[in-house]
Amino acid sequence: MAKNIYNFKIDDIDGNPIDLSEFKGSPILLINTASKCGFTGQYQNLANLFLEYKDKGLIIIATPSDSFNQEFSDQEEIKEFCLVNYQTKFLITELIKVIGEDAHPIYQWIKEDYKKSPKWNFYKFLFNTKGELVDGWSSMTKPDSEKIISKIEKLI
Repeated sequence: MAKNIYNFKIDDIDGNPIDLSEFKGSPILLINTASKCGFTGQYQNLANLFLEYKDKGLIIIATPSDSFNQEFSDQEEIKEFCLVNYQTKFLITELIKVIGEDAHPIYQWIKEDYKKSPKWNFYKFLFNTKGELVDGWSSMTKPDSEKIISKIEKLI
């Protein structure tokens, strides 16, 4: 059986396990985030996107990472930053690595199977309802840009 994003597990920011198989059949937008990055304002775009598409089945998962040295080291600080500044309601995971040998298995899989990996914070990866990578975008592309929304619309 080919691997897809639904084969992975990750803990949320509170340490509760998330089995991505729970989202089987839903498109997933996966973003590596950082609280102290020039692109951090994209949390607001993600919050808007979540409000627009949550009832249509889109799952948004933010993976805080200090792989580019721009994230708090304390998960409570990350959580407070996201909630206070952006009222985030989408899933936020534990602090993970997104590049290198000790990257989280999801990001290792994306690199191995799709030859893609984040070059900076706020890289976005969109998976279809079969859990396959559809596309990826750099930090420069806002989560609620027409490029991304048009792909989401085709999946829901």
